[in-house]
Amino acid sequence: MDTAPRTDDAPATPGAAPPADACGAAPVTLPSPRRMRAEVWIVLGLSLGQTAVYAAIRLIERYVDTTPISGQTTTLNPSRSSIDWIDLIRQLLSIGFALVPVALALYLLSQHGASWRARLGLVGPARIWWRDMGWGVILAACIGLPGLALYAISRALGQTVTVDTSGLPDMWWSATILLLSAAAAGVLEEFVVVGFVLTRLRDLGRSPWTAIVLAALLRGAYHLYQGWPMALGNVVMGLVFGYVYVRRGRLAPLVLAHWTLDAVAFIGPEVVPHEWLVSLGVA
Repeated sequence: MDTAPRTDDAPATPGAAPPADACGAAPVTLPSPRRMRAEVWIVLGLSLGQTAVYAAIRLIERYVDTTPISGQTTTLNPSRSSIDWIDLIRQLLSIGFALVPVALALYLLSQHGASWRARLGLVGPARIWWRDMGWGVILAACIGLPGLALYAISRALGQTVTVDTSGLPDMWWSATILLLSAAAAGVLEEFVVVGFVLTRLRDLGRSPWTAIVLAALLRGAYHLYQGWPMALGNVVMGLVFGYVYVRRGRLAPLVLAHWTLDAVAFIGPEVVPHEWLVSLGVA
């Protein structure tokens, strides 16, 4: 048995060749397993792992509260100041700083000269990117419609809070902020949960399905604040997204699908008549 100490340049598995990137290009030289595990915990501690802990505590608080969970509300894009131009600045700053963990994750994936674009499948000719767009639309439709039904059913069962997708004032910039917020959520979640965590789990030698399941459970965990049915729905979404990523090796369809889902959720209630939302059981 090889008992020599590991260096940061050693492959994750003794005697195994370093993995190729998502597009099958040159092999990638990996940090040591210990370092990769530390990287995952640090990135999650600064981003969605922290969110998951707070979401779990918030769910407990909701059930302990005297108001039933069905009578509670969560606002996804709250106003941040009573002064309109300060509100706009703070919205932009919030979106920008939310993406810093993504920059950290990409930096870590770029160690030893590796290309994070190649590892995440964000390369290739135009025809592949058009195909990614098609997959993104298909994924959004496959997740969005059942997700809407799940929200209506879980609301009827009294196990999900009312989700107010916009607490912004009626200003000229509100729709733009909502679209940017949707884009930021798609980039943050897909780059961190799938692009980084799932990739690092596979680098550590986890089987594809183990990595997919663990990443999906993380996705569900940070949605617990909405109620357990919506968290479960996000686990299913994570399983689908993870499977597509492992099969196709490209992250762009997931980001596009996520942005589409959130953009519709954020903007939809602002343009669809309230009576329609009530009739669908989502208002």
